[in-house]
This record gives sequence, structure tokens and C-alpha cells, in this order.
Amino acid sequence: MADTEKKVEIEKKIVKIEAAMVDPSFWQNKAEAQETVARYHELKQELEGVGKYDKGEAIVTIFSGAGGDDAEDFSRMLYDMYQKFCTKKGFSTKLLHENQNNHGGYRNVTFEVALLLCQGYAGHKTLSIGPYGILKNESGVHRLVRVSPFNANGLRHTSFSLVEVLPKLVKTEMVSIPDDELSIEFARAGGPGGQNVNKRESAVRIVHVPTNLSAHSSSERSQFANREKALEILTGKLYKLREDERKKKEAGLYVSKTTEIEWGNQIRSYVVHPYKMVKDHRTDVEVRDVDGVFAGKLDEFIKAEKNL
Repeated sequence: MADTEKKVEIEKKIVKIEAAMVDPSFWQNKAEAQETVARYHELKQELEGVGKYDKGEAIVTIFSGAGGDDAEDFSRMLYDMYQKFCTKKGFSTKLLHENQNNHGGYRNVTFEVALLLCQGYAGHKTLSIGPYGILKNESGVHRLVRVSPFNANGLRHTSFSLVEVLPKLVKTEMVSIPDDELSIEFARAGGPGGQNVNKRESAVRIVHVPTNLSAHSSSERSQFANREKALEILTGKLYKLREDERKKKEAGLYVSKTTEIEWGNQIRSYVVHPYKMVKDHRTDVEVRDVDGVFAGKLDEFIKAEKNL
């Protein structure tokens, strides 16, 4: 949808809610009225170019897909890329969970990006926007094409990794999840040994049984703290799932979550061989400086993503 059409649609929804709010019967159902008012403020923010959680912090998880050692190494490359990008923006990051292989690659890795003010992502006007607002459109399947360093014959290899960016919800915004919908496991996390072994003994994995969404945390020093952190991540996942479903239903484009994240539906390709280029398939932005992109130069992609 073009920016103008999107703006018109948002304005129509705002006008409709404003008309409902002046009706004397609006507050007869208090809970429903409060939800409507909250939605009204979300739409107003969206109209201004800032989503509900755009000024907040983010939780990023990278999952390895098809490609074995190559895919897990690609996840490591993406992790390093986002770390460097965050450093350039003055953000701080904190590792929450890692599942590492013997080659330094990641089967999956989760990290938190702390909130600081960032400017320059709102066209010509200055706007304070946080990590989630900047990184949220990085969510999706990423594809790498290169000569495999793990193949003795030097063959070209294609790998896939999935990036998931969630808003970090504060306690007052967290959805209450019934205990009987949660499966909680306390276990030792995978990965190399060393000084963090005690932390890994406290690792927690929580699964939301109805949706099969899961979250890990192994960064804290106690099982209780890791449980709270994993629950925080899981709540963010549930929020994003429900928000995605709501938006797609509104647009008449609802598809299942499984179809959304199917391997091969890449949003961006990183080609190192036989030529060098990074291309975003949603915006058609192409960059020849592949090394620069992996060094954290993502501004050109992210600016274009704001018009998705």
C-alpha cells in the first residue's frame, strides 16, 4: 500500500473512533471503551510515523535454517553485523541466550538492544526513535550465497537464517498468560564450557503450548531471573503474533505464521560469490559494498524499509 493510501486509511479509522467516542453510550462497556481509546492513540502515533513501540527497546533472535554449518556461520555473521550496527548508533546490547556450535556459529542467538535516542529515520524531520522502530523491519528470512568455507571442494553454497525482532514490553503492558498454557523447562544450555557454566545451569525455556511459541534465557544468575526474562520475551512474541494477525485481517491478507516464515521467502540476499551484492527484495535497494554491510552499514536498507 502506498504511503498516501495508508495515511487515508488511518485517518478514516481515527474519524470513525472519534465519532464513536462522542456517543453517550461509548462508556457503557468500560473495558471495550478503554481498548478503543488505546487503539485510537496507536493510530494517532502511526499517522505521525511512530508505531506504538517504535521508541522502545528490542529483543532480536536469529535462527539458523537450511544449510548446516554454513547457515549457523551465517547466523554468526548476522549477529556480528547487528552488533556493529548497534554500536554505530550508540545502542547497547546484552546477550540473553546462545546455542553455539563447535565452529563458533549459532543455531540460535537472542540479544536485547537498549533504548537510546536516534535521529534521521523520518525523512526531513527529526524524530526520536528507538531500537525497535529502527530494527523491526529486519524481521524475516535472510539468504547468503558464497563459496563454503566448510566444503573441501570449494563449492558455492546457499544458506538461510531467520531474524525475529520483537518489542521489549514493560511489566504493565505484558499480557497475562494462564499458567496451564505454559510449559517451563529448567536445563543446562548448550555451548562451550568456561566461567559461565553456573549461569547455564540456570537456563530456562518456556513454551506457550497453544501457539508453540518458545523463548530461552540463560544470561541471568538464577532460575527465577531467567524465567522472568524468558516470560518477557515470550510475551513480546505473543504480542507480535497477534499484531501481525490483526494487521493482515484488516488488510484482507491473512496468512498463517507457518507460511510467513517458510525458508526461501527471503527479504534480503547477501551474495559474496560469483559477484558481490546485497539486495533487499522488498525495496529493491542494492548495495555492492558487501563487506561494509556486514560491518554494520545498514542505513540505506533501513531508511527504505520505513516506506514498506
